[in-house]
Amino acid sequence: RNDHAGKLPQAEKKLHEAVCVLLVELCERFTFFGIVCNMILFCTAKLGYRSHQAAMANMCFVGTSTLTPVLAAWLAQHLVGRAKLVCICMFLHFLGTALLPVVSFPFEDVYVDRRHVLLTLPKREQKIVFYFALLTASLGIGGIRAIVCPLSAYSLQDCGPKELLSFFNWFHWLVNLNSAVVFVSISYIQQSVARNLGFLIPFVSGLMAMITIHMVRGEMIYKPKADSSLRTALGVIFNALRSWHHHLGTALPSWLDHAKENHGGHYSETHVEGTKALARLFPLFTFQVLYRTCVMQIPSGYYLQTMNSNLHFSGFVLPVAAMNVISIVPLLILVPVLECINSWLFSSKDTGHSPTIYIVVGHFCAALSVVVAGFSELHRKRFPRVEQTLSQEVLLVSSMPCFHLAPQYILLGVAEALVTPSCSLLSFWLVPERMRGISMHFLALFNGAGCFLGALFVQTAHAGSQGTWFPHLLHEGKLERFFFFLASLMMVNTLGFWTIAHRYSNLHEDCTKDFRGNFPGEKLLKHQKSIKHYQAVLESSPILFPVEKT
Repeated sequence: RNDHAGKLPQAEKKLHEAVCVLLVELCERFTFFGIVCNMILFCTAKLGYRSHQAAMANMCFVGTSTLTPVLAAWLAQHLVGRAKLVCICMFLHFLGTALLPVVSFPFEDVYVDRRHVLLTLPKREQKIVFYFALLTASLGIGGIRAIVCPLSAYSLQDCGPKELLSFFNWFHWLVNLNSAVVFVSISYIQQSVARNLGFLIPFVSGLMAMITIHMVRGEMIYKPKADSSLRTALGVIFNALRSWHHHLGTALPSWLDHAKENHGGHYSETHVEGTKALARLFPLFTFQVLYRTCVMQIPSGYYLQTMNSNLHFSGFVLPVAAMNVISIVPLLILVPVLECINSWLFSSKDTGHSPTIYIVVGHFCAALSVVVAGFSELHRKRFPRVEQTLSQEVLLVSSMPCFHLAPQYILLGVAEALVTPSCSLLSFWLVPERMRGISMHFLALFNGAGCFLGALFVQTAHAGSQGTWFPHLLHEGKLERFFFFLASLMMVNTLGFWTIAHRYSNLHEDCTKDFRGNFPGEKLLKHQKSIKHYQAVLESSPILFPVEKT
């Protein structure tokens, strides 16, 4: 009875921690999507950017926000400490989201009298403050994601592939439900109601996240177990390359074996074998780069197409970013369907099941989406142009209804529903337990690289074609050529991944011994897990990481 009574408060505490982590995660995502949803319209209408410059700024912000959690995790582990770093990141997040409303504030409309304006902020200073705000906000976002909301906070250590895929599906579903609310509500406020003060909403959301962190910071700042670090994995790779160069005639099963101590290297067998398992995932990560570039067309190329289409619907002007909801609806519908399919596929004990087929189909849907976008652009330019007011700016746009662009959004939504949870599962499951954090960091690095590659493509296409392939005024250029070029690259990328998909084709425990648990260090960790389970009766559950004392 005493044991049962002691478990109830512990379960309630875990539930409280999980709810707080989820609340912070949702507030942080709300802030992030609130910044991204109408950045292109803000940059073109308020700051006077060209279309390609605004698209590049949006993609670079998304890419930086994807990479900063990796940087924050490394700083917390090696330099600053988790408690101190989360305070620094909270301050940076507050500063960035507070400066964005300053940039968007209509100083020119505030007068002391009829002759004197209260304050003027030149365009150059506006751009400097804007970039500084985006940088500090992205650094703050990275710290919150890496320290307060890591995957370790969701108790995934003892989950099997079926449970992991279910978690990633529903987690992605919840994040996109949150983004749908943002794209409908904030985008309308920023575009039609209070266009100059729309950035106040992300600021308030970020403030709520910081208040939640401050109130329960002792329970939410997790200190991960001492395991292999990103620096160790990179050290193994560089040491193997150096040793391999000096021992070219030595025949070993893998070039990474040159980093082992018994072969003249500087790392233990456990570290090298873990890095070998991680290296097997590099082809998977590489093929996600171009896919992420295609997904980044939603807040860049697709957004510009929508902005230059007829947004009037029954006397109401739709927000430009509200079209993103069309890409989210298929995901919200598909996740429950995929859950039923996965339950049936994983129910067989004789054969394993891998979601690589989901990734192949998702990549094909992404390529098809960009093809459809190219034909939609040709279709859009056939309509006569009309005047349309967006954020008090009068634009000449195509009279084609924006809903004609729906197929390309739907296809990318289907692709996201299939690819993102599946890649997360493979990155998390196909490595030893102590390498899972590093594997997810590498996945984030390659996803961020896809965002910056998209910005590089836009700049190269604009400069190489003298503004034709990614024009400022879409009716004067050939944006469809950019889409067709990107679609051809994505189709080659899809075929390339299809040829190597068999490497990750089976998640059955007996068939993945080459990836997991096949060397002494892993067996020792399994033995230590049983000891931790016994200690959990006296202390706390081994599933959640211990709390760092502040």
